[in-house]
Amino acid sequence: MQILNILAPVFLMIGLGAWLQRSGFVSPDFLKEANRVTYWLGLPALVFSQLASSVHELGGAQRVLVVMFAATGLSIAAGYLGAVLLRVPGGVVGTFVQASFRGNLAFVGLPIIYSFPDQPVASGVSLRTAAIVTVAPMMVFYNVAGVVVLLVSQHRFGWAMLKPLVRQLATNPPLLATVAGLTFAFAGWSLLPALDKTFTALGEMALPLGLLGVGGSLALASAGKGWRLPFSCAVIKTLVTPLLGWAVAAACGLAGLELKTVLILLACPTAVVSYTIALELKGDGNLASGAIVASVLTSLVSLALVIALA
Repeated sequence: MQILNILAPVFLMIGLGAWLQRSGFVSPDFLKEANRVTYWLGLPALVFSQLASSVHELGGAQRVLVVMFAATGLSIAAGYLGAVLLRVPGGVVGTFVQASFRGNLAFVGLPIIYSFPDQPVASGVSLRTAAIVTVAPMMVFYNVAGVVVLLVSQHRFGWAMLKPLVRQLATNPPLLATVAGLTFAFAGWSLLPALDKTFTALGEMALPLGLLGVGGSLALASAGKGWRLPFSCAVIKTLVTPLLGWAVAAACGLAGLELKTVLILLACPTAVVSYTIALELKGDGNLASGAIVASVLTSLVSLALVIALA
C-alpha cells in the first residue's frame, strides 16, 4: 500500500497530463508553455529558496551527492558498453548514452521524495534539503555530460564543442538558481517575508505542473519503429543504474533514507529534455523519444522495488 500511495499520485499526474494533451482538452501548446514556466520559474524558485535557507546543511548531503556522481559515471560507462554490444551506429551512440544516464530528477524524483515525511537523514540534514542539494548540481552535470556525449558521437570533439557547451550552461535555470542561492546564503542575506512566500509558492507550483508537462510531452512522443534500442536505454537507465548506485552506496556505507534518496533519483525515467537536446545537437530524435516512453514504463518497476526494499 505504501508503494501505491507514493507512486500513484506521481504517475497519475503524468497520465493526466498525457490525457489533457491527447484529448485536446488543452491547446497543443498549453502544456509545453506550462513546462517552460516550470523550468524557468518554478524549479529555479524551489532550488533557490532551499539553498538560500539551508546552505549551512550542504556538507551533510555530501555522501549522497558523491554516490550520485559515481553511479552516474558508471551509468555512462554502461551506456557505452551497451552501445558496443548492440552495435549502435556511431552517430546514434551519443543519443543512446544520454538516454541511458540522464534522469528526470526534478519532475519525477523530487515529487516522489517530497511524498515522504521531511525527517532528518543520517547526516542530520532534512530529507528534502538533501534531495535539492543533490538534484541541483546533478542537473548541471547532466547538461554538460549530455552535450559532450552527443557531440563526441559526431566526431566533433575539440573547440567545436565549446560553444554549445557554454550556451547550455549559461542558459541553464537550475545552475543559475544554484549559484544565486549559494551566493545569497554565503553573503549572510535573508529574504524579505513577501519574497520568501513568493518563492515558496512558485516552488510548490513546480512539481505538479512539471508532472503534467512530462505527461503532455509523452503524449507527443513516439516509441519509433524499433523497440530494441529504446528499451535497452530504458533498462540501463532505470534498472542497471540503480543497481550500480546500490553497489557504490554499499561501498560508501550509505543506508536508510540517504540510500533510498539516491536510489529513487537513479531509478527515475529518462529526462524529457534529452529529446530536445538530441534534436538540437543533431542526435536521433526517434531513439530519444522512444527511450523516454519506454523508461517511464520500466521505472514503475524499479521505483516500486526501491521503495519496497531500500
